[in-house]
Amino acid sequence: MVGDILNAAFDLYKAHWRYLITFALAFYLVASSITLVLTIAFGARGAFGGALILLIGIFWLTGALVEAVADIRDGKSDLSVGDTFAKVWPKVWTLLGASVLAGLGIAAGLLLLIVPGLIFFTWWALIPPAIVLEHKGVFDSFGRSRELVRGNAWNVFGILIITYLLSSVISGVIRAIFKSLPDYAGAYIADVIGGSLVAPFSALAITLMYFRLAEAESPAPPAPPVEPVAS
Repeated sequence: MVGDILNAAFDLYKAHWRYLITFALAFYLVASSITLVLTIAFGARGAFGGALILLIGIFWLTGALVEAVADIRDGKSDLSVGDTFAKVWPKVWTLLGASVLAGLGIAAGLLLLIVPGLIFFTWWALIPPAIVLEHKGVFDSFGRSRELVRGNAWNVFGILIITYLLSSVISGVIRAIFKSLPDYAGAYIADVIGGSLVAPFSALAITLMYFRLAEAESPAPPAPPVEPVAS
């Protein structure tokens, strides 16, 4: 499963990279610009305000990318970037609430014994698709994600780790390229470019994993009756 999903994610990324990167680029240009202006104008308080805006926006972007990936699975995009963001906007606060609770739970698990945090990280990986595609509420999305992951935890964990490592390497390379620029400028450019390249692939992996597991839980259609052989 791990190889199949990652290969499918790479294939969709290559086929629709302009469309997917447009989502992330539009978001990061606006959100990072606001954060940069607030930081320059108000220092630490501005940076904190910008971080809150970025936090809320990230969940909007995640939801939009999940919706976009679901849209292009048939090989074409039926929704524009603006339409997709607008469609997901009513779910932003649900995404935010669920993600904050999940983040606190995972962080607590990592601080205590590490392993519980990794387990929660795996169990709750499919919260965004559950909210966006199945319209689950904050607490229902936890149960739905756990239900989908049950019996496939190692596969899900493997995809998450590989995706995280790939994203970290790409982000690190981009930050190194712009390291010589002034702090604000370098961080701004690296965030915009790195986020725009990495976020779509992460969303692809998570959403394709969701569809694979959701389709696998559907019962197989009954076999047709066997016609008696005429003697």
